[in-house]
Amino acid sequence: MDLASAAAIGTALAVGLGAHGAAVGDGLVTGRAVEAVARQPEARGSVMTLMFISIGLIEALPIIAVVIAFILMGKMGG
Repeated sequence: MDLASAAAIGTALAVGLGAHGAAVGDGLVTGRAVEAVARQPEARGSVMTLMFISIGLIEALPIIAVVIAFILMGKMGG
């Protein structure tokens, strides 16, 4: 296996694991937000605001993983 192949496999793993982690995090945050609104409907506005902020921060993980993976792919592949 040459260096370009190893870089491609590393890129795929970084992107895949980053996406998997974000999917799990999004599911947990959304599920807990639904539970919180079901328990206290009057707190819906603040719960939803915190949920959207949290999801935005969680989604930063796969975006950073993609950027780093492609930077490494460009350095090792070319």
